[in-house]
Amino acid sequence: MFNTLKRFFSFCREDNRKKFYKSIFLGVVKAIFEAMKIPAIALMMSGVLDKNVTMLHILGSLGIMLVSVSGNAVISYRSVMLQTEGGYGTCADKRIEIAEHLKYLPMGYFNKNSLGYITSVATNTMEALADVATRVVMFVTQGILTTAFVVMMVCFFDIRIGLVSIAGVILYFIVNTFLQKRGQIMAPIKDNSDSKLVSKILEYLHGISEVRAYNLTGEKSKELNEAIRENSKVCTDMEFKFIPLMFLQNITIKLLGTLISFLSVYFYLNDTMVLLNAIVMVIASFILFSALETAGNYSALIRSVDQAVAKAQAILELPEMDIDGKDITPKNFDITLENVDFSYENRKIIDNVSLRIPEKTTTAIVGPSGGGKTTLCHLISRFWDVNSGRILFGGTDVKEYSMDSLMKNFSFVFQNVYLFSDTIANNIRFGQPEAPMEKVIEAAKKACCHDFIMSLPNGYDTVIGEGGASLSGGEKQRISIARAIMKNAPVIILDEATANVDPENEKELVSAIDELTKEKTIIMIAHRLKTVRNADNIIVVDKGRIAEQGTHEQLMKTDGIYKSFVQSRENAIGWKI
Repeated sequence: MFNTLKRFFSFCREDNRKKFYKSIFLGVVKAIFEAMKIPAIALMMSGVLDKNVTMLHILGSLGIMLVSVSGNAVISYRSVMLQTEGGYGTCADKRIEIAEHLKYLPMGYFNKNSLGYITSVATNTMEALADVATRVVMFVTQGILTTAFVVMMVCFFDIRIGLVSIAGVILYFIVNTFLQKRGQIMAPIKDNSDSKLVSKILEYLHGISEVRAYNLTGEKSKELNEAIRENSKVCTDMEFKFIPLMFLQNITIKLLGTLISFLSVYFYLNDTMVLLNAIVMVIASFILFSALETAGNYSALIRSVDQAVAKAQAILELPEMDIDGKDITPKNFDITLENVDFSYENRKIIDNVSLRIPEKTTTAIVGPSGGGKTTLCHLISRFWDVNSGRILFGGTDVKEYSMDSLMKNFSFVFQNVYLFSDTIANNIRFGQPEAPMEKVIEAAKKACCHDFIMSLPNGYDTVIGEGGASLSGGEKQRISIARAIMKNAPVIILDEATANVDPENEKELVSAIDELTKEKTIIMIAHRLKTVRNADNIIVVDKGRIAEQGTHEQLMKTDGIYKSFVQSRENAIGWKI
């Protein structure tokens, strides 16, 4: 338990950690105020037993009780505020830290499984840490501190009852140890179930069009339903396995309170304890373990705190790419690959590729699906690091650049555009939040999307759904191009940018791309012949190697992959019923 608390405080940022420490210190003060109830009761009872209740007894007891209650209330308020600020502050800090850390992980880390895990940690885990775990930490620490002070107060009145109280606390923690071990077993099972459930829900939502098209709803969506049922079973099992131990823990406290009352009466009847002390000890038996009982009930969740910290820390400890380079301004925008190899999960994707792309030229990359085209572009822009060889940008190895100074030279237009749940204007100025509206409109006009934006109910202030769900594919592509125009980077990477566009949008999209790529270095992955044939250099990638390269005319003179590619496209266009 104490190792978990230590790990939690180390996990928090210094300013939040100080808030927790202040809250614990206030908990000590709160425990003193709580323990003051005992002398207040003792003072009043002494007057009652002597049959001589004076104003000194009444006012003294009332004064001590008022100090105890009011001090307890004020301290509790401030303590709760501090732990709340610390908890939600820690949650916000770690979410931001995780987001910043993810920016510099190799793209190979991100897949369907890892996205579900990250989502679960950033949502469920961090929310639990902020809303539940911090209260667990505070209730446990303050419960232990309050019990310690009350036991000290009991020892002051009668050392025998004090020793029984200490023995009771020790017995309580022995039972609590079994509870902690049960939590240690159950917490990872629940976390794995939560992560799996989030992953399946995300998968279901991302594929909702297919789900509806094939009527995979209700009992037919088996994997999602199984994940929901499994999570329900895990949560229920955990509760049932905790209940017996929590009952044993609580009954231990009740029996100890009963034992202290019995012993107090027994010692009084044997003339070894005065009546005043006996009565005070009976009353104290009800106060003694109340804070510890609260601490014990929350301690069942202490393993969840440990698990939450461990999961967040596991993401933060994932090895980043080496991004501590220099802020370099390239002398030109030439791109050179020298004997580049790259493997992913023991599968070689790029095999000894050497290539030069002069600045302000257009390079088209074509080839069979899975041949390594997209990976090659990702290596050039350093989404991944090469295993061997090197990539030069402006004559300098990309690894020598800081990530930010390298990325400002690249703009991307992907086949699958992602837009954020925000206004159209903010999606266009993404990365430049302070850009004036005039620049946004200028970029939109160049990207041929101003007219359709103005036709929307709120124009540029129209909020679009997450992923751009409320827009057509061509509209999303043009907003993506407007975003790239705003960035005005010298190198443009187009990854199948026109692959899924309908004929009605194609003309405007091509015009938008022409505007984006003026006087730029262009690298395009494309399957459409008319977007490839005018390139300055065409690279044919097959099985991770450059199989052919040259202009359209040069490659058509050889019987290779490119010529076959062109002929198959021409045959498809000329095919009629």
